[in-house]
Amino acid sequence: MRYAAGVDVGSTQTKAVVIDEDRRIVARALTDTGANVMQAAQKCFDAACDESGIDKNAVGYVVGTGYGRYKVTFGDRQVTEISCHGRGAVHMFPGTGTVIDMGGQDSKAIRVKNDGEIIDFCMNDKCAAGTGRFLGAAAMALGLSLDDLGPVSLTSTKPVKISTTCTVFAEAEVLSWLGKGKAVEDILWGVHKSIASRSYGLLRRTGIIGEITFTGGVAKNPGMVKAMEEILDRPLNVSDDSHFMGALGGALFAMDHVVAAVQPARKEA
Repeated sequence: MRYAAGVDVGSTQTKAVVIDEDRRIVARALTDTGANVMQAAQKCFDAACDESGIDKNAVGYVVGTGYGRYKVTFGDRQVTEISCHGRGAVHMFPGTGTVIDMGGQDSKAIRVKNDGEIIDFCMNDKCAAGTGRFLGAAAMALGLSLDDLGPVSLTSTKPVKISTTCTVFAEAEVLSWLGKGKAVEDILWGVHKSIASRSYGLLRRTGIIGEITFTGGVAKNPGMVKAMEEILDRPLNVSDDSHFMGALGGALFAMDHVVAAVQPARKEA
């Protein structure tokens, strides 16, 4: 059995996925990126191999992706996270034509062909509004964990309107609404709706085709999923592995190389 891996080094977390030659996920790992990006990449890859019991030397090819992809020094190639998220999304959900990726520091709208090739994309990389960091600011202001944000927001009955689009001022506006006696859940649902609105703007710029697949760490937030589905008026594809979609895409690109490398030998035989 041959194996390949993808290591997605994000601004907040690093993800690793190992797949076999049938392109099935056999291992995954997640770790905080922290200050030592190179160490995080190696640690995450090692953890994925340890989980599956696969010797690291049995992994024939490794692709690094994400903002820290060039810090995957043990990797064989680097591929942009846009290409990897597109490839991973189509592999997981073959009907995908559009991808919305929300990470810790940026958001992306991506249009793809049915083979995962990128047609167009648009990024919100100049400002953290509409990203996990915006949610993090709200969580800090309210004294909640990130895992609590989505479930609490879904209990809202009268969401407030969040006017700021700047993460720097998000905490101040949240505290202002608290001071006016607004319920925590109503403030949070307002935050989710604000992020969904900005993400919808990205999707409109690229155009929406086919099914929409939600990727990135924020896809684990049920409140964000609902907010996006409401503004789009359609269901989203969301997988338990949405957080690992970039790493999965990297692993698929890596497996392409592994398979191509053995084809000439098979023909000669």
